[in-house]
Amino acid sequence: MVEVNVKRAIGLATVLLSVAHSVSVGHAQTGQPGVEKLYILNCGEGVAGDISRWSPGINEGKSMDFVDNCYLIKHAQGWFLWDTGVTDAVAAMPGGLAPADPKAVLWRRPKTLAAQLDELGVKPADLKGMAISHTHPDHVGNVEMFPATMLYVQKAEYEWPGANNQPRFKPEHPVTKLEGDRDVFGDGSVIILSTPGHTPGHQSLLVKLPKTGAVVLSGDAVHFKANWDNRGVPSMNASKDQTLASMQKIADTLTKEKGQLWINHDKAQRDGLKMSPAFYD
Repeated sequence: MVEVNVKRAIGLATVLLSVAHSVSVGHAQTGQPGVEKLYILNCGEGVAGDISRWSPGINEGKSMDFVDNCYLIKHAQGWFLWDTGVTDAVAAMPGGLAPADPKAVLWRRPKTLAAQLDELGVKPADLKGMAISHTHPDHVGNVEMFPATMLYVQKAEYEWPGANNQPRFKPEHPVTKLEGDRDVFGDGSVIILSTPGHTPGHQSLLVKLPKTGAVVLSGDAVHFKANWDNRGVPSMNASKDQTLASMQKIADTLTKEKGQLWINHDKAQRDGLKMSPAFYD
């Protein structure tokens, strides 16, 4: 009788181990993303003087409202920030920050990045990592609010000389220089996509949310929906061929992942999205 009970116990243990293993393997195979939430932060609002700057030969002299988004991602391994927007100092400028080129964007800052993080209870030191789409001022304006946070940037962008050949980041800021795509957390849920063209080392971000699904954050691979639909290439871009190739890479990614494209500066699209403190999961 004792022997029978022992055999039963061993048999039950074997079954339980088998079930546990199959659940574990199943979990790994489904690639359950570690992303829990994604917040869209208001990182600037402005008016473009002449949008033909972004679509040569079309809409000459036409003005358009622009927005500037940052994205805060809560992952099981920690917080991750994508882009940092127009510098928070602009919030104290009553007339906004006027561009040198009147065709470009006059930026205002109705909410600071610092205030929006504070509203969510997130301190700069809480960030596990951050990345910027590229080094134009409306995307890197608050990078040094996070002086100890690992910055993911393409090597080509990092080494691209700034004004008067000055470096684009403080040399002491911790950095991971990328040469292509990067799976940030190693689970396929947050992937930096190399999408050069607008600048030499421009990048976009693929985020896979449990309920919302896949979203590609454009950076400035495209500036507004009409440019995406028409494959318009801004006159100031570093490379037209690279820009078009990057748009195609994003389109292929969207098809593969059945994803949405969130265009960073497109006000009409952003007005239909939930802004922080609301979130996507």
